[in-house]
This record gives sequence, C-alpha cells and structure tokens, in this order.
Amino acid sequence: MSSDQPAQVSCPQCGTPVLWTASSTYRPFCSRRCRLVDLGEWLDEGHRIPGEPADPPPPGDNDPH
Repeated sequence: MSSDQPAQVSCPQCGTPVLWTASSTYRPFCSRRCRLVDLGEWLDEGHRIPGEPADPPPPGDNDPH
C-alpha cells in the first residue's frame, strides 16, 4: 500500500472495510446504524472495560464538589 492512500479499517460492529478519511463520517464504523448498535451495547453493559470495580464513596461523602 502506498503512503498516499488512506488507511482502511474494519467496522468494529460488522467488519465492513472503512477508509479512514474525513468523508467517512462514522469512522471507525461504516454507518450510523453500526455506531448506534455499538453505543447500545455499551449502555446495556454488553461491553465492559476490564479492571477492578471502583470503590463506592465513603458514607456521608455525598458532596460532588
């Protein structure tokens, strides 16, 4: 691949090839639909970032500032 061609990635949702250019509005996704499906999976906790759970705040520490 020559250096003057944009990179190509696979849509993380469906695997469709996507050119990494400004005209690829939803990159790295191929479409709005794939982007929204992925967002829905995060909101439903289908995707998780590995690691230890965050500790809850100490009792009485309800002030967010």
